[in-house]
Amino acid sequence: MATAETENLGSESGQAGKAAGACVMVLFGAAGDLTKRKLIPALFNLVKANLLPRDFAVLGVSVDDLTLEQFRTRVTGFLPAEDRGTEAWEWFTQRLYYQRGEFADPNTYSTLASRLSALDGERQTAGNYMFYLATSPKFFGNIVQHLGTAGLSRQQNGHWRRVVIEKPFGHDLESAKALNREIKSVLGENQIYRIDHYLGKETVQNIMVFRFDNAIFEPIWNRRYIDHVQITNAETVGVEQRGGYFDTAGTLRDMVPNHLMQLLSLTAMESPASFQADAVRNEQAKVLHAIQPLDSDDVLHLSVRGQYGEGLMGDEKVAGYRAEPGVSPDSRTETYVAMKLMVDNWRWAGVPFYLRTAKRMAKRHTEITIQFKRTPFELFGNSAFRKLHTNTLVMQIQPVEGISLSFGAKIPGAVLQVGSVDMSFEYAKYFGADAHTGYEVLLYDCMIGDATLFQRADMVEAGWSVVDPILDVWTALPPRKFPNYAAGTWGPKDADELLERDERQWRKIEP
Repeated sequence: MATAETENLGSESGQAGKAAGACVMVLFGAAGDLTKRKLIPALFNLVKANLLPRDFAVLGVSVDDLTLEQFRTRVTGFLPAEDRGTEAWEWFTQRLYYQRGEFADPNTYSTLASRLSALDGERQTAGNYMFYLATSPKFFGNIVQHLGTAGLSRQQNGHWRRVVIEKPFGHDLESAKALNREIKSVLGENQIYRIDHYLGKETVQNIMVFRFDNAIFEPIWNRRYIDHVQITNAETVGVEQRGGYFDTAGTLRDMVPNHLMQLLSLTAMESPASFQADAVRNEQAKVLHAIQPLDSDDVLHLSVRGQYGEGLMGDEKVAGYRAEPGVSPDSRTETYVAMKLMVDNWRWAGVPFYLRTAKRMAKRHTEITIQFKRTPFELFGNSAFRKLHTNTLVMQIQPVEGISLSFGAKIPGAVLQVGSVDMSFEYAKYFGADAHTGYEVLLYDCMIGDATLFQRADMVEAGWSVVDPILDVWTALPPRKFPNYAAGTWGPKDADELLERDERQWRKIEP
């Protein structure tokens, strides 16, 4: 029986809203790393926030031969120890179910249909199903086709069916188009939720609120006042146990068409007519289509690739990329990418967007930096500080989520000196620290049918259109020197020169 705490799952929960409606979440790849590290903890956080429906279940599907208890033990391993044995824990774990099955076997789906029908009766889940594809990309199209054949994708009698697809969505423009065609032969666009967990970060969602709900910023969010924009995604980890996959993908495919294009489009978009999903995504798509395409010469001059060698992460010596498990000893795969892009529209004409993303950097950090122009008359130009300083707005996305604004102020004293002042806030300090993985809001939005934070087919293809010319040139021309940056540093010298040619520099991120 549900406890007093879980009986309240349908009540209001502060600013977060109401609990989602009755449904079953079917997790393909349920025994994998993503499930236990991110998805199950995110669902449990939704339980504690009273945002999961009372009539709810999770049905895991995987090739692993597990008993129900083994499955429950495996996937709850990353939940906080202090929550074990609580009422919320008992309520949640009793709603975890398991089915063994091969993703390419039609029998898996006939069995799945029977299990779902039984769960509808047992948990009163009303025939609403969310299928989450936490699998290898090679199974995406196949699973969707089988769901269609088994009748599990059909929406009728008020029942909804939604499919969440993890990245990478294709490995180039043509494969992304082909995958879109394949899944849309079974599903309507409103049933497809192409997920990017970066969009679950508070700061990413706050970009729209910050821009469009604050009258002091929107009037200056354009080419007249902004000199350039920087988007940085730095990771300290190497490829970990993903060497086999990563060596065929690389950082460009893994990060740019999804994560970085999403951050760029949210930063540069026009105000939508409303915050309905398609109104927001229409504006994002316009930005992506407005990015000036790169020709072969542009790729050579406006993009940089790198690969980390051995180095120091803190006091620990780490191996270079080519020495990682599953990686070819003469691999040409990039672990660092930087590029300069231009958005060819009225708001952003002439404003460069500098993007960089990499592994084995000096610090784990993701941010969007808005660098404003200098004032036209440098009244305090004799100050050494003044020659270096411009106003900077930084939206920090990870690991600390917050926003800061720097500006000049007089340093107290008899001599006129100008110093830099930061106004900043961190979400955890200001609003309180809630446990989250970045998936909570996305899972909840899928359950309530809000696709605002999910990519649409045209957005995916527009992102690949930016990346494809770079892939073509990099495939045709082997890198001149790999590795070209040491682990624990900020990347290759060529990336610094990319901005120095424009008399700019990357914002210094303190250790």
